[in-house]
Amino acid sequence: MKLISLLISLFSIICVAQNTYTISGTVSSENASIPYANVYLENTKIGTTTNENGYFEIKNIASGNYTIVASYVGFKTEKKEIIVDKNLKNLSFQLINDQSLDEVVVSGTLKAVNRLESAVPVEVYTPTFFKKNPTPNIFEALQNVNGVRPQLNCNVCNTGDIHINGLEGPYTLVMIDGMPIVSGLSTVYGLSGIPNSLIEQVEIVKGPASSLYGSEAVGGLINIITKSPDNAPTVFADSFINSWGELNVDAGFKAKVGEKATLLFGTNYFKYDNPIDKNNDNFTDLTLQDRISIFNKWDFKRKDNRKFSIAGRYFYEDRWGGELQWNKNFRGGNEVYGESIYTSRFEILGKYQLPVNEHINLQFSYSDHDQNSVYGDTPYLAKQRIGFTQLVWDKPLKNHDLLFGAALRYNYYNDNTTATINADEVTIPSLFVQDEIKLNDKQNLLLGLRYDYDNRHGSILTPRIAYKYKPTEDDIIRLNAGTGFRVVNLFTEDHAALTGARDVIIEETLDPEQSYNINLNYLKKFYTKKGMIFTLDASAWFTYFTNAILPDYDTNPNKIIYDNLDGHSVSKGLSLNFDAIFATGFKANVGATVQDVTQTENNITTRQILTERFTGTWGISYKHYPTHLTIDYTGNVYGPMRLPTLGDLDPRQDNSPTWSIQNIQLTYDKFKNLDIYGGIKNILDWTPNKGNPFIIARANDPFDENVQFDNNGNVAATPDNPYALTFDPSYVYAPNQGIRVFFGMRYTLK
Repeated sequence: MKLISLLISLFSIICVAQNTYTISGTVSSENASIPYANVYLENTKIGTTTNENGYFEIKNIASGNYTIVASYVGFKTEKKEIIVDKNLKNLSFQLINDQSLDEVVVSGTLKAVNRLESAVPVEVYTPTFFKKNPTPNIFEALQNVNGVRPQLNCNVCNTGDIHINGLEGPYTLVMIDGMPIVSGLSTVYGLSGIPNSLIEQVEIVKGPASSLYGSEAVGGLINIITKSPDNAPTVFADSFINSWGELNVDAGFKAKVGEKATLLFGTNYFKYDNPIDKNNDNFTDLTLQDRISIFNKWDFKRKDNRKFSIAGRYFYEDRWGGELQWNKNFRGGNEVYGESIYTSRFEILGKYQLPVNEHINLQFSYSDHDQNSVYGDTPYLAKQRIGFTQLVWDKPLKNHDLLFGAALRYNYYNDNTTATINADEVTIPSLFVQDEIKLNDKQNLLLGLRYDYDNRHGSILTPRIAYKYKPTEDDIIRLNAGTGFRVVNLFTEDHAALTGARDVIIEETLDPEQSYNINLNYLKKFYTKKGMIFTLDASAWFTYFTNAILPDYDTNPNKIIYDNLDGHSVSKGLSLNFDAIFATGFKANVGATVQDVTQTENNITTRQILTERFTGTWGISYKHYPTHLTIDYTGNVYGPMRLPTLGDLDPRQDNSPTWSIQNIQLTYDKFKNLDIYGGIKNILDWTPNKGNPFIIARANDPFDENVQFDNNGNVAATPDNPYALTFDPSYVYAPNQGIRVFFGMRYTLK
């Protein structure tokens, strides 16, 4: 009898356990359905997405207490507590537009503000943006940002810099966590090796920012903000390989150390050792590289939530390019041409909020850069050390938001060139003040002034003014004007001065450049009842330079001449960005820039070399929720630019054609914590040799052994040299790397 009772009890338990239920309902906003919204049970793997009519259904739910969640991009997430002991029908979620989508930015005013509230226009790009076209470094990742162009400066070693609105790379200040440690030598090399997985967001300010950041921020700034350990994944790894043989690995973790410290560790490794020569000039199309970067960041908990963080990075790279038969036994010799660069650098940076009632932050950084390189048989050995500290006092009052700062920058630079007979060592103290005045609920006025003292050039003042008018919650008009200055360190900034056979001529002591800029910006956001979000961001700018220092390739094709421009240069243009998020899993961003960058000397105006007339960028994404597949189509297009040819007989094109780099990627994200992705880069297989007889001049004679000169020192045309050329790899406007397939995996454990 007891056995029968036990069997009945077990049968009852099994029957109860097998009872499952269905939950169904709708997700909408302002009585309009939201297709493809996410609906799931919190802390489980059970969930679904709504169909085209906003309807969802989750089956096979065991009885119990649950929290059901509905979420969609652009809306506040809504949760409901439910008890499942029967089928639940007609659950209704009414989502509310989430205005908090507007990112917090710091680069425009040196304080954290909502992007829509910033008096200075700041563009923000998140890791999601960069994952649409995965790259091994932040330098390449910026190719799909409107108005920003990664420019290669050498066909052999493939080093480059970042152009903003047509201005050369040295006019752009690159920072990590607000610290100006990527400058000078590292402007060319330091943009590699920052693990993309550690980036929280990238902020871009177009136009002078010298009133806050000093020299080098003449054309704009790029601030790479790394993740806080609190916000980073517990473990992350991202690796991809492509058909050219490039391998990139990002990996890291975070951990708590005791009760008050959290650390974030990340590393990036990149390897490419497959010499390829598709244009048949016996030179590598892509520089071979072996690079490692290690990053470590610590956050400490303090009383009253005061901030204290410190981070460090070590970077080492061995890169070479040149004739295919080159190896390290030929390094520095004149038998086989190669450009070999060993780079070793470390950085440390931190932020400490003082233990006082006022909001005062101490920021500090130090970088040490050591470069051992040879260009053919010409050695370039250089060291640079940059120390920086600043104290910033943020003092809000009734209708004023004040900012006071004092900064000290130490710069040491030495190399083996004749331009640096003695080491260049300078300490520059600075003071700056900023006041953002609230005129009324719709209008703000920002006034700023910076004072720098450089014993080489004396006192330098850089004022700025910004006006913001916000007629509605979703419209902003911003007008910015200011001045900028830049002290030039030639060989650390312009790689063309080191490569090839052209002689470098510095005709005079180079004075600091001065700039005057005005920028008008309009931003508009649209929200629809069906969950669509549109953002329009338009700008017009005008920048006027005096004392501009630009390389002169035209006066003598055998020389690069540097001097202060006896005249002026101008950069002006229009840019437009349009972002769209649709409720169907479709997203798009499109950008276009039209610009005119010229220099005027002796009443003659010429276009700046290697500067495109127009550019366009796009990124189109579609996620098909039922199959867990996302397709991304990204690309850019560049208008014609004037190119550095070597005289009238040079058969290469004087101006580049309109050209485009386009990519496509497919991502599968069904597995928990794991994404699998792959695609094709440069699907048009565009390279600059199309339409040109050759790219590198005299690639067959890189040491100019068979070049003859006339009595005036000019190259003479001979049967062996019919175009009267010398060896020169500076004719470069697009990557030599053609079409390639890539495959990768991304793991994230939160």
